[in-house]
Amino acid sequence: MKKMKFTAAALSMLLVLGSCGTSQKTGTAAGAGAGAALGALVGGLLNNSHRGTGAVVGAAIGAAVGGTAGNLIGKHMDKVKAEAEAVKNAQVSTVTDANGLTAVKVTFDSGILFQTNKYALNASAKNDLAQFAQVLKNNADCEVAIQGYTDATGNDGINLPLSQNRANAVSNYLKSCGVTSSQIKSVEGLGSANPVVNTTAACAQNRRVEVYMYASQAMVNAANNGTLK
Repeated sequence: MKKMKFTAAALSMLLVLGSCGTSQKTGTAAGAGAGAALGALVGGLLNNSHRGTGAVVGAAIGAAVGGTAGNLIGKHMDKVKAEAEAVKNAQVSTVTDANGLTAVKVTFDSGILFQTNKYALNASAKNDLAQFAQVLKNNADCEVAIQGYTDATGNDGINLPLSQNRANAVSNYLKSCGVTSSQIKSVEGLGSANPVVNTTAACAQNRRVEVYMYASQAMVNAANNGTLK
């Protein structure tokens, strides 16, 4: 098992390094190469690991995705990204999910940032999330992972439940705006892990929630069938 994990991790690292030259304006190249390189096994092994600025997202898919299908998913996620970018205050980037497929990461400039030791959503956050909820509803073939974070003050006994409450607050508000519970696949608090600003001081940028949109099994099936648009 250790050898399998090492092999999967090595493949994933090669995938990440290989995708660094791809512009964030398009997920097409990353989707094609990634889909050909990795399948459900790697996704299952690495789904609970951490990489970059967040936990790896995406459930293990039922079958490996070839280059053509990965390319279709990349093009489709480009459209999802463009729609998310139209949301006020949204910061949107292309990332790679646990299966090596193109995914979309969304954070917000001023909306989903929290006061120290708080998890209540302010009015700006609710307004941003209401707009973003429509993007999720328009793209029901995307599954969603929500990750909450804290700054580096306090210890895990405080930060982990606080970050979970922040993720829950976002999830609950999105659902109140009409996003289905079935679309939101994971809601996770990660404490002070994966800071966007490396500092031990209280830092507003690290008190955040990140939302990830990634390919569902239905999207993968459509891509494999050549019907994904």
